[in-house]
Amino acid sequence: MVGEAWVGQVVGSPWLFPALFALVVGDAFLVVLPSETAVVALAALAGASGDPPVAAIAATAAAGALAGDLACYGLGRWAGVDRWAWQRRPRVAAAIARVRRTVERRTAVLVFTARYVPFARIAVNLSAGAARIPLARYAPLAAAAGVGWALYNVAVGGVVGTALADRPLLAIGVSIATAVALGLAVDAAVRLIDARRR
Repeated sequence: MVGEAWVGQVVGSPWLFPALFALVVGDAFLVVLPSETAVVALAALAGASGDPPVAAIAATAAAGALAGDLACYGLGRWAGVDRWAWQRRPRVAAAIARVRRTVERRTAVLVFTARYVPFARIAVNLSAGAARIPLARYAPLAAAAGVGWALYNVAVGGVVGTALADRPLLAIGVSIATAVALGLAVDAAVRLIDARRR
């Protein structure tokens, strides 16, 4: 079976975790990168077959999330929030404008909730840097949010992978669909709460 042979090659590759780390870091800037999908898919494989190690997936994802968020924070601190054209795109600019008004007052809430909303995550990290939120205050929040995000995605993939242990490819597909549905639900809930507060 070609599919399972390919999965075995991916799982056994020495580049698996460096690639996962780079993907998660890149997702801090490019929301089109499928970092959540990769984490969930690998966790589904781990749940179905026991490999790759779940702890390594979670640790790599959390480290990549923190590194990406810190890089985005550093960019905001250095360049501000409107230097480049992509920062002025309507959706990104609107998210940044909303965040700038509240980032100093509700840093913890924003860092934790934005971790699950792609454009909001960029806006929060850039705005936290631009607003000069102290790194000693921001970094622990970003680390905790990254760990929570990693554990959440690993849990989703792991539960589905365990339930479909005899069909790893199906486990990947179902876990990704489940993660997407849960992500959309979280996004909708955050928007609803934000709208009610405003």
